[in-house]
Amino acid sequence: MSPKFYLLFAAYITIIDIGCSDEPKKSVDPGTPGSVKIERDWKLGVQLWTFHRFPFVTAIEKADSAGIRSIEAFPGQPMGGDYNDTFGIDMSADSRIKVKQLLQSKGMLLIAFGVVVPQSTAEWRKTFQFAKDMGIQYITAEPLKNHWDSIDRMAGEFGVRIAIHDHPKPNAYDNPDSVLAAMKGRLNIYACADVGHWARSGLDVVDCLKKLEGRIIGVHLKDIKTFDKTDAEDVRLGAGVIKFPEVFSELKRQNFKGMLSIENESNWDNNVPDVIHNREYFEREVGKVK
Repeated sequence: MSPKFYLLFAAYITIIDIGCSDEPKKSVDPGTPGSVKIERDWKLGVQLWTFHRFPFVTAIEKADSAGIRSIEAFPGQPMGGDYNDTFGIDMSADSRIKVKQLLQSKGMLLIAFGVVVPQSTAEWRKTFQFAKDMGIQYITAEPLKNHWDSIDRMAGEFGVRIAIHDHPKPNAYDNPDSVLAAMKGRLNIYACADVGHWARSGLDVVDCLKKLEGRIIGVHLKDIKTFDKTDAEDVRLGAGVIKFPEVFSELKRQNFKGMLSIENESNWDNNVPDVIHNREYFEREVGKVK
């Protein structure tokens, strides 16, 4: 998600919850180490920020036309259509019901919500309540440091995990070490690995994934034209600097189980062809992973 978005929604930090211990470790099916099945355990989705210039109902139509079934929504998107509402924690009960019905009619799942940066524990509680009501599995966030303990407890209370997202430098979570610090001793805080932003910060993407091993529950899939440039242009997957075959192999090695959200931050007004390309690229390259 673009840094510009955060100027609008305020804040400057990120967090996510994944795992069952203080230290990173592999997440493996009981009794079947190394047996992750990509087609079962990996969900390909889209971060609706990709379509943020359009209302939510139009964004859903675009995702549907691109063959995407899993969704990561973001706060503040006008609903459009017959709704007189905005997607987020202040949505009316009627709008929430209609959104669930819309997604069900499309055979889609609302998996994640973010990126959010709540400014108080009360706002966090409201966010968790919204997520639970909507069936959201994890909240992609950049939490304030003084909220780490309270949101870890709330995540356990509501059964909704936190996934810390990495924006490019300078950002409180631009390096995996800062995400690890937030997760230490907090069993409900995980990571959302934005591989494009790591590359924008001049970090080796695979090394970053290794640091967060066992604690990654979401990935933002984007490719960029120039390494170590914070405002590097987005390009289609496979056309930029990120070595996605190595990324997918590393996630497979870690027994990653979660959603990989396509987040296309270019060609804003006509990027459905880009999303289709990225889906096809993902399916082709993941099919080669041994």
